[in-house]
Amino acid sequence: MNHKKEKSKAHTWWEILIVSTKLGLSSFGGPIAHLGYFHEEYVRRKKWINEKSYADLVALSQFLPGPASSQVGIGIGVLRGGVLGGVLSFLGFTLPSVFVLILFALFMQTIGVELTGWIHGLKLVAVAIVAHAIIGMAKNLTPDLKRKAIALLALVVTLLWHTLAAQVGIILLAACLGYVMYKHQDDHVKSEMSFPLSRRFGMICLSLFGGLLLLLPLVRELTSIQWIDMFDRFYRSGSLVFGGGHVVLPLLEREFVPTGLVSEEAFLAGYGVTQAVPGPLFTFAAYLGATMNGWLGGLIATVAIFLPAFLLILGAIPFWDQLRRNPKVNGALMGVNAAVVGLLLSAFYQPIWISAVFEPIDFALVAILFSMLVYWKLPPWVIVVTGAICGAIVSVL
Repeated sequence: MNHKKEKSKAHTWWEILIVSTKLGLSSFGGPIAHLGYFHEEYVRRKKWINEKSYADLVALSQFLPGPASSQVGIGIGVLRGGVLGGVLSFLGFTLPSVFVLILFALFMQTIGVELTGWIHGLKLVAVAIVAHAIIGMAKNLTPDLKRKAIALLALVVTLLWHTLAAQVGIILLAACLGYVMYKHQDDHVKSEMSFPLSRRFGMICLSLFGGLLLLLPLVRELTSIQWIDMFDRFYRSGSLVFGGGHVVLPLLEREFVPTGLVSEEAFLAGYGVTQAVPGPLFTFAAYLGATMNGWLGGLIATVAIFLPAFLLILGAIPFWDQLRRNPKVNGALMGVNAAVVGLLLSAFYQPIWISAVFEPIDFALVAILFSMLVYWKLPPWVIVVTGAICGAIVSVL
């Protein structure tokens, strides 16, 4: 009997890995598109989770810092096969793009990033894609004047004070403003999820998340070990991202470009290529880590930036029912989401716009790429290839 049960578990885990890897190889288009792919595969085809539970899981992932689509995938893996199921779901969805981006980073080191005209084209791709992300997020996250004001405040503060402390401070202030402005806005939707995780396990995960966030900077200062320094930077970035993968851009830029660990050209080239690969945008960290410390650096950066999301989703699932019914928590989240729009606008100006658009031809190419993406609905990889080719052509004219 036990043998049959173990065989059934092994089959379930293998199925989770196969299905998530298929999604990791085919899910283009960013976090919102990923959630659509997940719905089609997990809800409609496999029926591993029902519509109501899927909607609740998406809401929880939007509430937490980190990559929403990855957290939804982890949650479905946990629901299907326990903690190991969550790990396998994460690996299948994430590793394909991680390997591609590490190989690209190593390739870039051999050819010299500053000497390639097509790199400028990739920087223009980043302009078009982030502009599209801002428009969509602003529509959804700042529908009223109060939230527009929070977004404007976040934009002004982070433009004038280009520091990580300013960014964290504005997120906390936005949470307080959202709490005050929207604390009476109730949500009557009840969660129906039933996950095989105890509250004790959830507390352990949340404690580990907070402990690493506090202790890693101290250990880094005491030891001055390069690998700990890199792990801390990626872990902290992964811990503070609200609003999806695009928002990790300003955090990572402020951690690695001003310090000279990664050049601005290499940073924006990698961000452009990340749009062309399937899977979560957080795998951009694999490219950055490999740029600094080879393939091992890429793997360590991947673990560091995704670990907070993993600990948070596993820690929050057992408590989600109580949080979901609290209008004050929802109000704080509404304020944070509005601030995210301002943060992304700030990152759109610096470093993306000012390091990519110099001539009228640059603006013209951005307009073409944006139209291809938004109006003609072409796949992201087509946008990236077109931008790279146009950049190469313009560089020789």
